[in-house]
Amino acid sequence: MTSLNGNDLDARVLRGIALGSAVTLDEKALARVAENRKVIQRILDEGRTVYGINTGFGQFATVVIPPDQLATLQLNLVRSHAAGVGEPLPKDQTRALMAARINCLLKGHSGIRPEPIRLLAACLNRDVLPVVPSQGSVGASGDLAPLAHMALLLVGEGLAWDGEAHIPGGRALAKAGLQPITLEPKEGLALINGTQLITAVGNLAVARLMDLVPLADEIAALSLEALRGTRAPYDPRIHQARPHPGQIQVAAHMREILGETSEIAESHKDCTRVQDAYSLRCIPQVHGVTRDALKFAGEILQRELNSATDNPMIFTETQESRSGGNFHGQYPAFACDLLAIAACDLASISERRQERLVNPAYSDLPAFLTREGGLESGFMMAHVTSAALVSEMKGLAHPACVDTIPTSAGKEDHVSMGPIAARKLMRAVDALEQVLALEARMALEGVRILGMAPARGLEPLMERLAAACPPWNDRPMYEEIAHAADALRVHVGE
Repeated sequence: MTSLNGNDLDARVLRGIALGSAVTLDEKALARVAENRKVIQRILDEGRTVYGINTGFGQFATVVIPPDQLATLQLNLVRSHAAGVGEPLPKDQTRALMAARINCLLKGHSGIRPEPIRLLAACLNRDVLPVVPSQGSVGASGDLAPLAHMALLLVGEGLAWDGEAHIPGGRALAKAGLQPITLEPKEGLALINGTQLITAVGNLAVARLMDLVPLADEIAALSLEALRGTRAPYDPRIHQARPHPGQIQVAAHMREILGETSEIAESHKDCTRVQDAYSLRCIPQVHGVTRDALKFAGEILQRELNSATDNPMIFTETQESRSGGNFHGQYPAFACDLLAIAACDLASISERRQERLVNPAYSDLPAFLTREGGLESGFMMAHVTSAALVSEMKGLAHPACVDTIPTSAGKEDHVSMGPIAARKLMRAVDALEQVLALEARMALEGVRILGMAPARGLEPLMERLAAACPPWNDRPMYEEIAHAADALRVHVGE
């Protein structure tokens, strides 16, 4: 059970909610929301004209709406903005989207009543999930379309998941014993104005990368042993002389995993090789910058997860409404694009190590890691798969946040394209997981062929992989890749 209060949600906790953890709403935060709502009521009672409360939206901001049409205004807003298309978000991403929006509303700057927040939390806890199309947001005036599809559920409209089928939102609420709400002034806008699609998907990707980034070090160390590489490049003095935090951390991690020596290391102690290739020698430098990127981007996405991203913002202390631009998705968009680049680079150096594992010109291992070359193809196509994935990741690494197509009759004249960045990032993380699984499986076979014990720090990883993947003889490779990926997930505790 996770308590949401608007202030301390993080990527790992969000992943837990995405995977099914229930939420509670902090009572102090709800009290803050209720007090903030009084500002809206005061504005209405005084007959003031305020954007988002009793006016139209965007280009229609100068149109004043009569008091008897304010509820219709909010419902029309949600209906008209539910303009998404494409494949629905996966259920875990939908749950994360809902939790992120709840957390944003609990900041107490949205002018919403507690009731819609309570209903959204009840839907989340009872797994009543809206069908949210994945395309249709440019991440500028918030993720309007995806959040509007979410908001439709609360008024008993739109579509919801029923197993793998879709049913009307009202029926889904009724099946769960829930009642739809009637939106009051400002509430439609409060539900849909924000960066929660970018932020939710970005944070789910961060949670996965927090596992994959250190795992990449372990797999690289296994490849180093299989390729009979040297530990010399991880000498701490080298890295203190160029003190990037991530580089220092990776070098220390490699020393921890590899120890001072191993049976494999001793076997080539007096070999004639002077230096290893960069994919082995420069692991701290290349893996290190991905750690620094993850820290930088992860902090942006966590701050965004605990931010108020509405417009207008409602301030309880001064009883004011102020228009601004917190809905603009450039911050999380930048973060997602940076992480896609980082994931691509981790996969790219992994693929180079795989080339060395299967190519006898670069190692003491047989071609494609099989002693029955010709009769067997070994890991020939496994490396091809890895190359295909890395090539695709290079396209995914092209930033979305540098693009902009002005929308809303020029009012939104610079947009972030953050939802595209977030979707690309999640695809890149999926691909990285597969590339690392391929390297791990090849490195395991390489160590087996050498017939000597690797570093003791690699034993937990080796045991997981070995239990899932028997010594190689040609068999369906796709199954082998899946077994390796599953073993790695267990190894990192997913």
